[in-house]
Amino acid sequence: MARDSLLKTGERLDDLERNNLKIIQNPEGFCFGMDAVLLSGFVKTKKGARVLDMCTGTGIIAILVSAKTECGKISAVEINPESADMAGRSVLYNELTDRIEVINDDIKNCTARFGKGSFDVVTCNPPYMPAGKGITNPDSDVAAARHEILCSLSDVCAQASAVLKSGGHFFMVHRPGRLLDIAEECGKNKLEIKRIKFVQPFADKKPNMVLIDAVKDGGRELKIEEPIIVFKEPGVYSDCIRDVYAY
Repeated sequence: MARDSLLKTGERLDDLERNNLKIIQNPEGFCFGMDAVLLSGFVKTKKGARVLDMCTGTGIIAILVSAKTECGKISAVEINPESADMAGRSVLYNELTDRIEVINDDIKNCTARFGKGSFDVVTCNPPYMPAGKGITNPDSDVAAARHEILCSLSDVCAQASAVLKSGGHFFMVHRPGRLLDIAEECGKNKLEIKRIKFVQPFADKKPNMVLIDAVKDGGRELKIEEPIIVFKEPGVYSDCIRDVYAY
């Protein structure tokens, strides 16, 4: 099959600026953002580690983690059939079918599908907003990507804990305003937060993202890492962002 034939009408092919990787996106739907790319750069895995990416969307985190780490098989789960289809075609386009499997399913079924203690690493870029809070996008698919309509923070943490091996890592990107909720849900599910890295648009601005690394059955020891500063001046990315994006 010619790779160009994998694109459907209205879709575009975005260059990920790493290993000649591309991703299929539809600008009319929910497209990945910097949060997903930053999470992929925050993830650490051992060689051959089994990885689950929940709420994979169009597969951006799974594809970038496959390029940035020496992990083994990645299972990427997405409930939206159109997004899952795009993710699957991006995997085909990049010839990554030996490393990434895309599954169209609800993340709440992960434990039943994969079994307890099946993964070394879980990653997730979940919906940030509680259902009913803020302005909900009239596009139901975009709304579900941004608001906890189809899955909640509680669902994410419960499933991550269940499928992780003891000592396995859970990596998530979220909003700083939800940190208390994140700590509560992680604590309920034996996920001990070990690393926190804030993301600030400018050095003198408040963080608007937070990266979390929690360990299943981990001890109580927390490290607040140096923040990521996105821009060193308006329109000019910082060296840190250039490293993450491999510019």
